[in-house]
Amino acid sequence: MRYIHRVTVWSLALTTLLILVSLVSSGIGPVKLSSNLFLKILLTIFFGEANLLTPTDMTILVTLRLPRIILAAIVGFALGAAGTVMQGFFRNPMADPSIIGVSAGAATGAVAVIAFGISIPFGIEIAAIIGALVAAFFVFYVSTKNNHTPVATLLLAGIAVQTFLGAIVSLLLLLSGENLRQAIFWLMGHLHTANWVDIAFTLPLVLLGFSFLFLFTQDLNALYLGEESAHSLGVNVEQTKRILLGVSSILTAVAVSVSGVIGFVGLIIPHIMRILVGPDHRILLPTSALAGAIFLVVADTVARYGAAEVPVGIVTALVGAPFFIYLLRNKGGPAS
Repeated sequence: MRYIHRVTVWSLALTTLLILVSLVSSGIGPVKLSSNLFLKILLTIFFGEANLLTPTDMTILVTLRLPRIILAAIVGFALGAAGTVMQGFFRNPMADPSIIGVSAGAATGAVAVIAFGISIPFGIEIAAIIGALVAAFFVFYVSTKNNHTPVATLLLAGIAVQTFLGAIVSLLLLLSGENLRQAIFWLMGHLHTANWVDIAFTLPLVLLGFSFLFLFTQDLNALYLGEESAHSLGVNVEQTKRILLGVSSILTAVAVSVSGVIGFVGLIIPHIMRILVGPDHRILLPTSALAGAIFLVVADTVARYGAAEVPVGIVTALVGAPFFIYLLRNKGGPAS
């Protein structure tokens, strides 16, 4: 049970780092709070010294910054976990949660609601989730024949669906009129509208989905060796593939529905953690999820630093795109 010791140590270390990063992030923003805020928050948490924080500090922290930091951690956690599963499933470090059209489906649903001015509670979130899941399950349906789903076919179908939905999104943007700015901002990835309702909606679903995926980490280890090897080890390959893809798609859909399209988290984080902790998904899955949470909290802190805020998706792309090029140059392409 050596892996239990390793996963415990890594998880505790990353959780501690996530807490520290979140505390630092809470003191950074366009509105300057009282001095020594970091120390005051620590004293408030551990010693109950609530009178150290001014009413203005409490209002900004509780209403604006804490929901945003927590939601960034949840979204990063979900994308990191989903990316790990996708890379293990496809046996390709270039894979990410959007590879089977989940993000494109979410974008189509959300932009349609924005473009047509549909104003209902949680309209964008619901449309994004429906669009993401419909796209994912359509790709899986198209790729499956005689109860068998070849990975290569799944990948090609995902690319085709992404291209088609990308054209639909472009058409919707042309029709969006006065709502064009809102639609583009959503597509860039954002967390500026984070609130406690979003957290109450996403947190249980993400934790449930992650827990379900963790139950299949040994099967994912077997799949990483190849489908024939997994079958010889007693894994029900097709059923496991359906479960992994389905739950990963749900995780991604839930995350994207509240944050817009945030790229590269599910690509670069699992790859980095695989280098650090190895390919065992019993360790890789939880550590990648926690590292994804840390990465997105840091990226969103950078995005809102200064007077002019930028969408967090731009920050992750500025970091992720060069790393993707590095992979292509140094790993010999996607097949590595």
